[in-house]
Amino acid sequence: MIFSKLNIVKNTILFTGLFCLSNSSIAQQSFTSGELKMSLNKQGSITELSNSLTGKNYLSLDTLSPLITLVSNDIRYKPASMAYDKIQKKITLAYPATGVSIDVKVSSKNTHLVLEIIRAAPESKIDAIVWGPIPNTISKTIGEIIGVVRDGEVSLGIQVLNIKTLGGDYPTREGSTWARGIAAVPAKWGSTLQAYSINRDRDRFVDAWGGLYKNMPVKALKGETVVGSKIAIFSCKESVTFNRLEQIEIAENLPHPTVNGVWFKKSNLYGKSYMISSYGEKDIDEMIGYTKRAGLVSLYHEGPFKSWGNFVLNPEQFPNGRDGLKNCVDKAHAAGLYLGMHTLTNFINTNDPYVSPKPDNRLSLTGSSTLTKSINAEQNTIELASPEYFNDEQGNNLHTVKIGSELIRYKSVSSTAPYILMDCQRGAFGTVQSAHQAGEPVGKLFDHSYNVFFPNLDMQREVAKNITKLMNETGVDHLDLDGHEGALASGQGDYALELFAKDVYDQVKHDFIIGTSLSKTFYWHIGSYYNWGEPWYGGFKESMQQYRIDNQGLFDRNYMPHMLGWYLLAENTTLPEMEWMLARAAGYDAGFAMVARPAALRKNSQSNLLLDAIREWELARNGNAFSKTQQEALKNPKNEFHLEKRDEGKWTLHQYAMSPVFTREKYERQPGEPTHTTWTLQYPWKEQPLQFRLQITGETGSVKNIKIQIDKYKELLFPVELAAGESLVCDGTETIRLYDKNGKPKGSFKLQNKPPSVAPGAHIILIDSDFAGDATPKIEVQFKGLDKMEKIEVSKTIN
Repeated sequence: MIFSKLNIVKNTILFTGLFCLSNSSIAQQSFTSGELKMSLNKQGSITELSNSLTGKNYLSLDTLSPLITLVSNDIRYKPASMAYDKIQKKITLAYPATGVSIDVKVSSKNTHLVLEIIRAAPESKIDAIVWGPIPNTISKTIGEIIGVVRDGEVSLGIQVLNIKTLGGDYPTREGSTWARGIAAVPAKWGSTLQAYSINRDRDRFVDAWGGLYKNMPVKALKGETVVGSKIAIFSCKESVTFNRLEQIEIAENLPHPTVNGVWFKKSNLYGKSYMISSYGEKDIDEMIGYTKRAGLVSLYHEGPFKSWGNFVLNPEQFPNGRDGLKNCVDKAHAAGLYLGMHTLTNFINTNDPYVSPKPDNRLSLTGSSTLTKSINAEQNTIELASPEYFNDEQGNNLHTVKIGSELIRYKSVSSTAPYILMDCQRGAFGTVQSAHQAGEPVGKLFDHSYNVFFPNLDMQREVAKNITKLMNETGVDHLDLDGHEGALASGQGDYALELFAKDVYDQVKHDFIIGTSLSKTFYWHIGSYYNWGEPWYGGFKESMQQYRIDNQGLFDRNYMPHMLGWYLLAENTTLPEMEWMLARAAGYDAGFAMVARPAALRKNSQSNLLLDAIREWELARNGNAFSKTQQEALKNPKNEFHLEKRDEGKWTLHQYAMSPVFTREKYERQPGEPTHTTWTLQYPWKEQPLQFRLQITGETGSVKNIKIQIDKYKELLFPVELAAGESLVCDGTETIRLYDKNGKPKGSFKLQNKPPSVAPGAHIILIDSDFAGDATPKIEVQFKGLDKMEKIEVSKTIN
């Protein structure tokens, strides 16, 4: 009797469960939010992503679109079924081939749809999950970093809502990519949107730093599974996309940096230029004066630290330590400036307390082995159980191992057993030599060509706390996460990069400006600017210029401020060079960083002129003084300009015009026959001092004893020898500037006489020189003059 009743109860439960399941396993389920409508079929694939304003379905129907792709044992699985619980607003996706099921909570907001994984089991079968990939038909503008695509009418986007959710399609086990962004990527049907999350609650092996360090062991992060991975999906008019991103940021409690209560991306600091220099307690007032004269918003120290990690200040610049730095900050703030400092994120110098005299046990290791024999404190050979990690020369810069509290450098590893570290230098980096017993672990330290080590993830979070503590104590409010890729040394991929940035953002107690060397999807919400492009490889025109220009399209696609990178104001920088760069900045409406060290500013006789030019060009740029037509001309690197101030907020924009290129080659002449070359220069511009660029072209050889005669009376003598590729520039003054084959300034000299003023009309130019080398180069000369003039003025209030 009892048995019979139990059966009745079981059958009732079974029937109720089947009824509920049949009720929830409907053919299609739709969700709406704002203008977006998303529909799923019973297999768990998206069938519709439409916008109510256009009535169009933007989902590509030529390929499957799973809501979530499961990665299990390195194999990808699409869901086989979907059930929806209307009461709990929960989607359940089943992956029967693995036994995995995933529950997703769905929340409809006014502006976006929120999807969050609230259960994923069994965890042991889950490597990672991918949201999507979602194929769509939009291809006009693809924001690879921010995860938004646009067609001129509407936008469709995916937003990661926490750091465990990364933009992209699970590119590697490490979970990282060197690409600028992969949250949205082009496809044959238009584009795809995607995000992913990794199950980190397990010990793993990854190829770290983008694959450079092979098979690196990574310890589990307890509780860090794919549960909690969360995204937003939205669609709106393209014209309101920027506002929609802000609305989502606020609604989902994402980082929302502000300046005086205004979202940074809408503040008057957005895309502003700043100065990079060195300063200390002795010269802070001088550098503040230079920065103010240039009209820049921040003075940023290029290297104030004796060591990174604990961020020990350089005592020569800051003899009063952090109190001295705070005094510098207070002075900058009183002058209306931000004050910054440069670090390389989590790079740790070998002289830092984390390394010397006792290395921290949390320094990152690429791998480890064990001692097979005990060693004394002096022994210079060390026998290991395995050569793996120690014999990898790719990325092995410091050849350093850690045994207990001793660091040891080695020359090489024997290729066959017994595996021996050869020619060891004991007690490296100020650590203490000591004896070690067989069986002790030997860790290969993760290093870098900058002669630094790195922290593991736990220690990385402490490094972030160190830098924020310094900022909070001193008021420093400008920071760059240069070397942001250092976070990859934890083995946790882009997750670690996002975590470092968020730790800094969460812990700094005041408004601040922050940049980075990399671009990541979650970081977009934190970052103030992305200022890529270095000045060390050539002059203003040559050092990474095309790379700088190419970045502007990336910024446009991803709602990021236009920035042109770093430029160097050296002791021999001239106004034409500076204005060439400033014209590009105005054309692209792009900010920049001007590296201007105290010694260079003191030595350059044109410093005040250069700083004034920066100020006036920036006032015009930030005041929208240039028309769209003028900006297109300003973008062209072949065009040169001069900006002349007429009154406050009013200028005359002068454009230079260029002559044809005149060429001189070596010819064999009869003995005694003149060797000069004659040109006729048609000078169409108003009277002004002669200006030109003289370039030596060819692969080898050189030219010397160059002499130019104008109109058979005025001679200019150039007492230098120029090799192939080198050049000189005359800007109408007696100072001639010399450049190497990379366009980098290499010196200057003064003419005996100033170049003559040249009136409109035809002029006879004679040029003579001596050629050296078997394959002689050519001389090419191009003249220029101020031509077109346009009056401009500000069209908006400049803050």
